[in-house]
Amino acid sequence: MPEPMTRAPGPLAGFGMDTITLAGTLEAKLAAMARAGFTQVMLSARDLVGHAGGVEAAAAAVRASGLRPTGFQVLRDFEGLSGHLHGYKVDIAKAMLEMCVATGSRVLLACSSTSRHATDDLDAIARDLRKLAMLAIPLGIRIAYEGLSWGRTVNEFTTSWDVVCRANCPNLGVGLDSFHIFAANTPLDGLEAMDPDRIFLVQLSDFMWHETPTFEERMTTARTFRVFPGEGVHSDQLASLVLRLERLGYRGDYSFEVFNDDYQQLPLDVVAARAQRSALWLHDDVLHRPSPLPLWTRSPSPLQPSAHPLRSTMAP
Repeated sequence: MPEPMTRAPGPLAGFGMDTITLAGTLEAKLAAMARAGFTQVMLSARDLVGHAGGVEAAAAAVRASGLRPTGFQVLRDFEGLSGHLHGYKVDIAKAMLEMCVATGSRVLLACSSTSRHATDDLDAIARDLRKLAMLAIPLGIRIAYEGLSWGRTVNEFTTSWDVVCRANCPNLGVGLDSFHIFAANTPLDGLEAMDPDRIFLVQLSDFMWHETPTFEERMTTARTFRVFPGEGVHSDQLASLVLRLERLGYRGDYSFEVFNDDYQQLPLDVVAARAQRSALWLHDDVLHRPSPLPLWTRSPSPLQPSAHPLRSTMAP
């Protein structure tokens, strides 16, 4: 068995890993994340349906791990369809929402449609997303709508935000993915128009080249060769993205959405350690957040006088 890595629950508290980054069983992935100090996990539907014990056993493994689900992915090509295609996708969405409930996931990620059968009418897209959000309300689930950088109509976060505003449903918000922002070269100034309370998820990753001019190259890179924040050539942009979100007032989760064929061939703890270094870079060097004080420093011992005796006589 590999030696457990040092836990750092404070600095890593706002960050999580996606299971798609790691090889192996769901239980092994969850254990590696926990050893690295992470407290949350972004789950994939494949984790549940591919589990040897089925969905219930997979959900039990998530609960037993102690990791909080960041969210659940991914509903694809839902919006903009009509007739039998729309009915089919509604059934798929209902099944995915049920898996969200089983795992305790409170956010379902829905990616913008790439289907040539989907309309480019933004109002129609908004109506479909409102319907999806309404299905999720009784279950206490929020829908994070993400613009894929190769989406047919919605391929930038500015457009996904436009659609969310048109839908005007309280549990429908946006999911931001740094890869798609950088691949599409979307200016970060567009963040200023967004309501931070309607940003339901932020997924972070980098990649090793500056440009992805075609949809095909974006898809290939996104699905096989992303790297962790701080490992690629967009570190400055990624730092700027996170800082802008913090200044905007975003206080939600950051999850590392890293598809990488090389990482799938490495030991789990080796990959988790890379994710840990990335989270520490963001926490310490980018956000400059202080680490929480050790528990023994937070209150004076009953056997010792307070280090600041005047404070005991002052009004709180």
